[in-house]
Amino acid sequence: NPTVSATSGCHDITVYPSKDLAAGACMGDGILFDIADRENPRVINRVEDDAHFAFWHSATFNNDGTKVVFTDELGGGGRATCNPTIGQERGADGIYDITGRGDNRKLEFRSYFKIPRVNADTENCVAHNGSLIPVLGRDIMVQAWYQGGVSVWDFTDSRRPREIGYWERGPLSTTEALTGGSWSAYYYNGYVYSNDIQKGLDVLDVIDPRVLTAKFVHLRDLNVQTQQHNW
Repeated sequence: NPTVSATSGCHDITVYPSKDLAAGACMGDGILFDIADRENPRVINRVEDDAHFAFWHSATFNNDGTKVVFTDELGGGGRATCNPTIGQERGADGIYDITGRGDNRKLEFRSYFKIPRVNADTENCVAHNGSLIPVLGRDIMVQAWYQGGVSVWDFTDSRRPREIGYWERGPLSTTEALTGGSWSAYYYNGYVYSNDIQKGLDVLDVIDPRVLTAKFVHLRDLNVQTQQHNW
């Protein structure tokens, strides 16, 4: 399958030091590591999904360290993949529960999530960088989708993820394919900070009772790929 990337290394690795875990998005597969011995990390499970994932791009744990969201950067961020032709199970997020104990832990696939809007064929759009919103008792994430905008979605039920809000500008052009939109969207101390390729920095306020408790969480610092148990 020419659209599937072979694993020659990991594109992104996210560590969760307090859980002694790391998750690797490794181009052709997703990997779960035991990092209890920091100098000798061990692969304890590996998953592939060649039918749906073209390029395993990044990984995010939920706050409890019991789930991993992997992103598929189909088209490398330069293609219009948020359309009926590509569908809802490619260029999407894959949600995996971590089951079992010790060396028997496994990544168990539960569902895909993709923004539920149809984008124009001129809009580059695919799952990209995001972070957790620190909501007590729920798994809620904010995520960049290039010209698909910024999406806030809930994966508390791993089998039934759903979008609860979004923000986007619309296409940069309706006649030619241009690269733009949100490359990353991270939540930090009350606001979402989105890095738009063409427009610069956007600061967004998420006003929704479902994320209200996040307003009371204040972090000293944030490194999205070195996750902390913060709430």
